[in-house]
Amino acid sequence: MLLIPAIDLKDGRCVRLRQGDMNDATVFSEDPAAVAAHWLSLGARRLHLVDLNGAVAGRPKNESAIKSIVAALGGRIPIQLGGGIRDLDTIERYLDDGIDYVIIGTAAVKNPGFLHDACGAFPGQVIVGLDAKDGKVATDGWSKLTGHDVLDLAKKFEGYGVEAIVYTDIGRDGMLTGVNIEATVRLARALRIPVIASGGVGSIDDIVRLCEVESEGVSGTILGRALYEGKLDFAQAQARADDLNGPG
Repeated sequence: MLLIPAIDLKDGRCVRLRQGDMNDATVFSEDPAAVAAHWLSLGARRLHLVDLNGAVAGRPKNESAIKSIVAALGGRIPIQLGGGIRDLDTIERYLDDGIDYVIIGTAAVKNPGFLHDACGAFPGQVIVGLDAKDGKVATDGWSKLTGHDVLDLAKKFEGYGVEAIVYTDIGRDGMLTGVNIEATVRLARALRIPVIASGGVGSIDDIVRLCEVESEGVSGTILGRALYEGKLDFAQAQARADDLNGPG
């Protein structure tokens, strides 16, 4: 089970949002590169970055902070990045900068042709982020709930050749109320590609529950507020996951 610390970037700073609300942000650090180095030092094997301003603007907005993080990690672990990725040029620039995987969310839902082209142009480096509530996909920073069924879209995108799905239950993100295991497993069982859980991890118990379903196709989980508020010790959590299932 891969435990992936998240660094959410807003105005060049490391923050966490509650329920995706840009006006409800808690600043955890003015130095995202130092935060990235911290997670690396604790044994992180991958990092998850989100350009929050970019997600709203529809184009990159925190590139300097992202480049500083890439430099701080020096290629020692993979980095996945989402937020405001709407065209192939942006993907190419990020990959050239040292990002390993790009995460396409809203643009995948609104413009599947773009996702299809991205998977063809950058095989093995495109992940889709699907944010859902009650089985329906949300877009535009969770502000719009669509009629798209998350399982149907995920199967379609799997056919395009995406590397993995990051699945977020938006009713739980940033709330520390526990992962929606049932919905995550339902999605993983329907796919051949890995599913990365996101949203709601609040304690070591959630890590244990996720490890129990890793064999269903849930390959990892993204950790945010629980880490930054001290509810979860990253090194201990990864060690527990490794004890249960072996290194992810």
